[in-house]
Amino acid sequence: MKFDQPVPVTSLANSFHLQLKGNRDLLAQGINVIHRVEPGDITFVDIPKYYQKAIESPATVILINQEIACPDDMALLISDDPFRVYNELVKQHRPFTFARQEIDPTAIIGPGTIIEPNVTIGAHVTIGEKCYIQSNAYIGPHTIIGDRVTIQSGALIGTDAFYFKRENGRYLKWHTGGRVIIGDEVEIGAGTTINRGVSADTTIGEGTKIDCQVHIAHGVIIGKNCLIAAQSGISGKTIVGDEVVIYGQVGIAQTLRIGDQAVILAKSGVSKDLAPKGIYFGYPAAEARQKNRELAVLRQLPDWWKSQP
Repeated sequence: MKFDQPVPVTSLANSFHLQLKGNRDLLAQGINVIHRVEPGDITFVDIPKYYQKAIESPATVILINQEIACPDDMALLISDDPFRVYNELVKQHRPFTFARQEIDPTAIIGPGTIIEPNVTIGAHVTIGEKCYIQSNAYIGPHTIIGDRVTIQSGALIGTDAFYFKRENGRYLKWHTGGRVIIGDEVEIGAGTTINRGVSADTTIGEGTKIDCQVHIAHGVIIGKNCLIAAQSGISGKTIVGDEVVIYGQVGIAQTLRIGDQAVILAKSGVSKDLAPKGIYFGYPAAEARQKNRELAVLRQLPDWWKSQP
């Protein structure tokens, strides 16, 4: 998530009563979780085993709960509760906006776009030309939709990220500050849900077609010209390459990478990265021919067992 204007680190330190270490002349351009952080961003860490990962990340400013060695091109903002400061910053720069009418007056809708009755379009949404949005769809704040996109009835675009921090036996909700960005000529089936990123964007690439009742979690990136069949789910921050085919009821775990032109067969469970151009099946998903050989051997086990003395 980028700020509307750069924020001096000294201003951040003063606003939240934080100790500032490192380069005091830096400007924060945005804020993001560690998986998607970019140069100029603020990120946060409050667990010692991740301190080095934060220092080695592209982040410019790190919210942290104790002082550590800091490179000359970074700044540390030290807080007893870095999560609270991080969450408050996201809330400040992208506050939640209630829907008070079906189409928010800040929404921009391109020529030739058809919007059926009972569609809710939130604040600061941009919709391109010649789109077709069916009745009872929801498009949340800050969503960006390209040209010639079809969104079927009951689809929910830009819902909150399912992202919580466990603290003292309870779950604290992260404020959702990211967006959903949908490329040209995407089709989204009825009842599909697409979460916004926590502070990054959830992105659907140009030409991708998504069936009904698919769930795409926060911060997922889906490439161009993919096919995703019904009842599949893709967990947070996973990256799916171009021209990937995902058959029905596939489950993909978080923070994985699925290579270009991979094919994942129905009911598979993906728990690790998949290489490009492979055909995968099973749980845990593996190369389909290997899995089929394993199943063939398993089918012979009862006869083998009976043959033993």
